[in-house]
Amino acid sequence: MRKITQNRKPNPKAQQRASLTFRMNVLFFSIFVLFSILIFRLGYLQIVKGEDYVLELERKEEVRVNTSVPRGRIFDRYGRILVDNQPENAITYTKMQSTKSSEMLEIAEQLAQLIDQPTEKVTQRDKLDFWILRNPDDAKAKVTEQEMTEFRNQNEELETKEINQEYDKRIRERITDTELAQLSDFDLEVLAIYREMMTGYSLSPQIIKGENVSDEEFARVSEQLSELPGVNTTTDWKRVRLTPLAVLGRTTTPNKGVPKSQLDHYLARDYSRNDRVGESYFEAQYEEILQGEKSVVKNITNKKGQVVETMTTFEGEPGKDLVTTIDNELQKKAEEIVERQLLELKSRGGSDLLDRAFMVAMNPKTGELLSVVGKKIEKDKETGKPYIVDYSYGTFTTAYEAGSAVKAATVLMGYNEDVIKPGSVMLDAPMHIGNITLNSLFNKTGSVMVDDLTALERSSNVYMFKIAMGIGGRTYTPGARFSLDKGTLQTMRNQYAQFGLGVPTGIDLPGEAIGYQADPDTDVKLLNLAIGQFDTYTTMQLAQYISTIANGGYRIQPRLLKEIRKPSPDGENLGQVVDEVTPTILNRIENSEEEIQQVQEGLRRVYFGSKGSARRQFETADYTAAGKTGTAQVVYYGPQKEKYGTDTINIVNVGYAPFEDPEIAYAIIYPWATTNFSDSNYLPHANLTAREFLDAYFELKNKYVEEGISTSKVEKPIIKDSDEKLSEDEEVEKVTE
Repeated sequence: MRKITQNRKPNPKAQQRASLTFRMNVLFFSIFVLFSILIFRLGYLQIVKGEDYVLELERKEEVRVNTSVPRGRIFDRYGRILVDNQPENAITYTKMQSTKSSEMLEIAEQLAQLIDQPTEKVTQRDKLDFWILRNPDDAKAKVTEQEMTEFRNQNEELETKEINQEYDKRIRERITDTELAQLSDFDLEVLAIYREMMTGYSLSPQIIKGENVSDEEFARVSEQLSELPGVNTTTDWKRVRLTPLAVLGRTTTPNKGVPKSQLDHYLARDYSRNDRVGESYFEAQYEEILQGEKSVVKNITNKKGQVVETMTTFEGEPGKDLVTTIDNELQKKAEEIVERQLLELKSRGGSDLLDRAFMVAMNPKTGELLSVVGKKIEKDKETGKPYIVDYSYGTFTTAYEAGSAVKAATVLMGYNEDVIKPGSVMLDAPMHIGNITLNSLFNKTGSVMVDDLTALERSSNVYMFKIAMGIGGRTYTPGARFSLDKGTLQTMRNQYAQFGLGVPTGIDLPGEAIGYQADPDTDVKLLNLAIGQFDTYTTMQLAQYISTIANGGYRIQPRLLKEIRKPSPDGENLGQVVDEVTPTILNRIENSEEEIQQVQEGLRRVYFGSKGSARRQFETADYTAAGKTGTAQVVYYGPQKEKYGTDTINIVNVGYAPFEDPEIAYAIIYPWATTNFSDSNYLPHANLTAREFLDAYFELKNKYVEEGISTSKVEKPIIKDSDEKLSEDEEVEKVTE
C-alpha cells in the first residue's frame, strides 16, 4: 500500500516576520544613506564654503541707486537753443541706512565752517525742531510726565502715535521767541544744511548746495572729504530757459523733486524722489525722452547698513534732445507785434476789460506750430503798475467767441446740408423775427442781393442766419416767429467739428480746452452760432480751422515736436536724428474741391476785394493772402468778477498765405477789446497784427534763403542767439485766468 505525501500549508506568521525584517533593513539602510549625505553636505558647507557664507551673511543687502544724468536740451526748428543745461559745482550728502541724526548734525556743523549756506528757506518749524535737537533736556522739561498722564487718561481712545504728536506739539508751543533768538547766524547755517540733509533718502545723493558754490568752497570741501562721511563734491546741472515761451514748460527743482500727486507713477519707473521732472506743457509731455537713462550704482551693504562695496552697473545715457517746430526768430517778432498792438488797444477808452491777446501760426500742410503767442497784462500788487507776462499756453487752454471769423465754415456747412450751392444768392436786409431785428453790420437798413463770395467778403450776418434757418428746415418770413427742427444745434456743431471747432485739436501738450458749449434757450439765439457769437473756441482751434480750409480740406493735428535727436557729440552740431515726426491727418471735411475753392476765393476777397473787411490793411501787400475778420459782441466773464455781465467785443482775424500755395496759417484774438460799441467797427488791431506778422514771415523767409538756413540739414549747427537766462527755480507770476 502506497504512502500518500501530505502537502503542508505555509505558516503566515513566518512570512510576515520575514517581510518585516526585509523592510526594516531597507529603511535603516536608507536612513544611513541620507544621514551620510547630510553629514557630507554639512561638512562641505562648513569646511569648503564656510568663509564665503560668513561674508554673504555680512553682505546683507544690495541697494541700487540711480544717479541723475543731464536732461535733453530743447531747440527751435533751426537749431537755436531754447532750453539748456548749465553745469555748476555742487556739494552732496548721501545718508547711510544706519546714520543717526546726531552724526548728521555733526557733519552739518563741519560743513557750515567750510561753505556759506543761504538760510532763507529755513522755516519757523525748522527752528523749533532744531532747538529741540540742540536742547533735548530743556525741551523735555517743558511738558511734565504728570501732564501727559492726565492727557492719556482723558483721551483713552487715542493711539500712541497721536499721543506723541500731542506731546511734541506742546513742546513746540512752549518754546519762546527769546529761546529761538539764541540761535546764532552760524546755528542757522548749520540748520539750513541739516534740513537739506534730512530731505534726502538713504543711499541717494542729496544736493546740499547746488547753486553759487564758489571755487573756494568747492576746493575746501574737496580737501576735507575724508573727514566728512557721506559728503561729496560733484558737478550738477541747472535747467535754464533762453526764452520766456511758457508752452515749453518747466521742470521741478531738486528741492521739490517728483510732485506728490505723481509720486507712484515716477517711482514705478525708477525715478528718485528728488529727481527733476517736467511739471508742465512740453517738458512734461516729453518727460521720458528728455529725462534720459540714469546711471545705476549698486551699493552693497552689510547687516549694519554700512556700504562695503560700490559697483556701477550701467553708465547711463543723457536725455535726448528735442527739436521743436518753433521758429524762434519769428516767435520774437510775433510777440513784439502782438504786445505792441495790445498796449495800443489798452491805451484807448473803453479798454478796462482788455488784458490779453493771442496768436497761433502753423504750417497748414504739416501742423507744425511756427509761433505760439500769448500776452497778458498783470498788475504789480505792491506798486499797482502794469507789466506783461507770457501767456502762450492760453492759446489752447482758454476759449472765446470768434465772431464772423467762423463764417467760412458756415458757408461750407451750407453746401454740405444742401441749403446753398456755390454762387447761391440771397437778400441781405434786416430780418424781423417777432419783436427782434437782426442785421449785417455793413447793411443795417437797406436791401442788397449777395452771393456766397460777397457774403464772405463783406461779412453778411443775414446770409449766415438764413443758412442756419435752412439747416433747421425753415425759411425766413418777415415778422414771423419760427421753430427749428430738433437736432439743428447738433447738426451745426458736428459740421463745425470737422474743422476742429469745439473739439480737441490733438495738440501734443497737456491741458487742452475745447471751449464752452451751452444750450440756446431760443431758436433766435441758435442763429448766433452761425456767426460765431455763441460757442467759444481756442486760438489753437481757430488756427486748425483756417488751416483745414487753406490746405484743401484736411484737418491736421497741430504739434510742437519736430525731431528727436541724440545728444550733441561735439557741442557744435546737433546729434543724429533718432525720429522725425510726420503729419497726422485727423479727418477730411465732407465738401468737394469745388466748394472749398469757392470759399477760398471768398476769403481772398476779404483781404483784396474792393469791399473786403480787411482790404485797408492788405491792399498794398506784395504777396497774396486770404482770411476772415471777426467782431464778436459778447458778455464779459473774465477775471474781474465785479464786472461780470458787461457787454464787450472780441476782435479776431484768421488767415493764410500765400493764397495759391499756403505755407503759413494763423489765428489772432484780442478778447474784450472794448466796451465802446461806437468804435467797434474801427478797431483794426487784429488785421494790423496779421499784416505785420505776414510781412515779418516773408522777410525772414528771404533772409533764411540768403543765409542758407534750412531745417533740412542733417548736420545742423547749434545756434545760441540769446543771453537771457531764466532759471528753473525762478518764481513765475501766477496768471489770472
